[in-house]
Amino acid sequence: MSATDQAVETTRRALAALDLTSLGEDDTPAQIRSLCAAATGPGGLPASVCVYPEHIATARSALDAAGARTVKVATVVNFPDGGDDPDRAARETRRAVAAGADEVDMVLPWRALAAGNPQVAARVVAACREASPGRVLKVILESGSLAEPARVRAASDLALEGGADFIKTSTGKVPVGATPAAARVMLESIRDHGGRAGLKGSGGVRTLGDAAAYLQLADTTMGPGWATPAHFRIGASGLLGEIRAALGGGRGTTTGPGY
Repeated sequence: MSATDQAVETTRRALAALDLTSLGEDDTPAQIRSLCAAATGPGGLPASVCVYPEHIATARSALDAAGARTVKVATVVNFPDGGDDPDRAARETRRAVAAGADEVDMVLPWRALAAGNPQVAARVVAACREASPGRVLKVILESGSLAEPARVRAASDLALEGGADFIKTSTGKVPVGATPAAARVMLESIRDHGGRAGLKGSGGVRTLGDAAAYLQLADTTMGPGWATPAHFRIGASGLLGEIRAALGGGRGTTTGPGY
């Protein structure tokens, strides 16, 4: 495969893995409809759109109207603080599922884990897992705040053992988001747990070069063919325009706050 063909293939893979995201506290229904309209375009569709729970129904309706029925609607719970109340987390998860969410991105109580209380974090993961049967559960580790590789590994292991379908780097609401070093630790945990779960890189994945680097890391760690949308996602908003441009569709629309 030529270098040009390889670049196009990587770009298409990044688009297919994209969780097109808008998590601004002041998001409006009109902005969410614009986000969903941007999901259609040259080169294919993203994996999902990720919005706050109050916008789930708007997103689903807008995607269906745009002919993007295969695009999933993801939302966030226990977000962004990563609280340690399992009842609250379960309640938010049940409401999200009832509203039509296909995928739920929950924040791990990473502060409790860092303080030496993994059982607190495990209870919240278990509560969200129980409240989301048949839905994809992504557990956000806040890897940049955990900082130390041993803590990132412990968080990864805990989430996977609690039934996570994906482990995710960051909320995008803290100073340090995704890093290749943290992603490598997370991928090694996924590999050591049989490779059934996936990785989502988010928080600072803003360019096609960033996305390509994480795809390459996944290919190297997990082997060729693993990093499909079933196992690999990128959470971003501004990346879409560069992807569309690279696939010949102009700059496109970038929507939502930086993520």
